[in-house]
Amino acid sequence: MLRVERVRGGYAHVPVLEDVSCELDEGEIVAIFGHNGAGKSTLLKLLFGLLRGIEGRVEFNGRDLTWATPRERTRAGLAYVPQEQGVFPRLTVGENLRMGLWARSGPGERNEEAAFEEVFRYLPILRERWAAHAGDLSGGQQQMLSIARALVTRPKLLMLDEPSTGLAPTLVKDVMELVRRIKDEAGVSVLLVEQNVAAALAIANRAYLMKSGRIIRAARPDELYDAATLWSLF
Repeated sequence: MLRVERVRGGYAHVPVLEDVSCELDEGEIVAIFGHNGAGKSTLLKLLFGLLRGIEGRVEFNGRDLTWATPRERTRAGLAYVPQEQGVFPRLTVGENLRMGLWARSGPGERNEEAAFEEVFRYLPILRERWAAHAGDLSGGQQQMLSIARALVTRPKLLMLDEPSTGLAPTLVKDVMELVRRIKDEAGVSVLLVEQNVAAALAIANRAYLMKSGRIIRAARPDELYDAATLWSLF
């Protein structure tokens, strides 16, 4: 589904990623681990078109998206949830969700009610808080809203950047269970950047390890027995 070939890129003229190649198959959850500054978030931003690559190729479902805009990538089936709560705090829950629809189809989306109902299947709390301002939600609810806003675009691949950041352990478990359900029930593949190693490995099919802007190893979850084993590889 996703193929990244020898990508080099970063911010302005300062490259962060060096010769990064990876892939993700349909129906997978692939986790990316690495210390702070390893290039994980930069990779997701580049894949979504928020940063430009200097070299390399990004291919999604056989289509070359290397120079595509974020809007074009959204329409192709990519969705991106940034690190921490990426909501519009002064807008209501409903308005935040409509922003997700506009990102893909523009105002006047004909099937918006159907899109919202699909989201409420996984996150019924958002129906209850429909008229609440996003800034008044708890941290966990804001994270759920961020994911929901991505889901209303009906993505084929959902990219999540540190979705457990700032959440209590019980909420981390809820977020990971949501990610697993999205993959199993909605058929959405997931690329997951996560510092909570144990939580991510519990749902991932495969993992990549990054260091200094490079992928240094691909592994199955059972090859990364615990956090100590994982970090020793760096």
